[in-house]
Amino acid sequence: MQAGQDVGGLEEATRQFLETRPRLFGIAYRVLGSAAEAEDVVQDAWVRWQKADRTDVVEPAAFLATMTTRLAINTAQSARVRREAYVGPWLPEPIDTGTDPHVGAERAEAVEMAVLLLMEKLNPVERAAYVLREAFDYPYKQLAVILETSEGNARQLVSRARKHLSAERREQVGRTEHKRLLAVFLTAARSGHLETLEQVLAADVVSYADGGGIRGASRIPVVGRTHVSKYLAAFAPRFWPGSDVHWVEANDRSAVLVESAGKAVALLCADVSTAGIDRLMWVMNPDKLAPYASSVQAAGN
Repeated sequence: MQAGQDVGGLEEATRQFLETRPRLFGIAYRVLGSAAEAEDVVQDAWVRWQKADRTDVVEPAAFLATMTTRLAINTAQSARVRREAYVGPWLPEPIDTGTDPHVGAERAEAVEMAVLLLMEKLNPVERAAYVLREAFDYPYKQLAVILETSEGNARQLVSRARKHLSAERREQVGRTEHKRLLAVFLTAARSGHLETLEQVLAADVVSYADGGGIRGASRIPVVGRTHVSKYLAAFAPRFWPGSDVHWVEANDRSAVLVESAGKAVALLCADVSTAGIDRLMWVMNPDKLAPYASSVQAAGN
């Protein structure tokens, strides 16, 4: 940062941090796919901000975004090792975007569950570059400073991320059609109606169930329209009776929260393209599900 006037004492530093905090969380969450890890990163940034020599900081928001991004990249690098040992499929931790639609962003880019899942295949620096550019519209010159690279390389990082995501994901349907197809799927899944399930699922659909080794979820993804349909039909008599379903918003898309005996047992999210439902994402790990359910309840959804 360029030399400039002192930004003030701790009171002013606190104001500046709180003003920037939504964006900091938005950056960290998108890079990590975990609200808990993002909160830890933001807290670490706050501690460092208090201890920093702020007299030379001209743009506190830019300084804090740079610090948070670099902390998130470091956390993502260590998280990759932990996730390799994760029991069963790993899914991002859902967030209630009904109360904070953009999670600190001007746009809701890179916050959908499927996008966060696909970004796991990128390295942490590519992920950060994509998030900063697509969700927060940072100019490439600033990206280069934050990522400690050249402007040309920053462009390449974003380009590679875009190409990877476009190759992995079809053109998405609008919100209304997304909810309509998810509703049709939900009715068919609860009744075990094979024909309807096969009509709404894409031929190469993948169903992921993240139980984290705690719940009795499938420990491998189920792939293909026929296999997924038969799996869900067989699953229906054991899972749905006695359950209540609630329409909610998760990661900027309609989703379904499933409760049993008043306790959340699953959050169903779907990735829906013009070919049908491409991905089913069942978040069943209590450590991921409980914070989301509490947020929904607190908001009165």
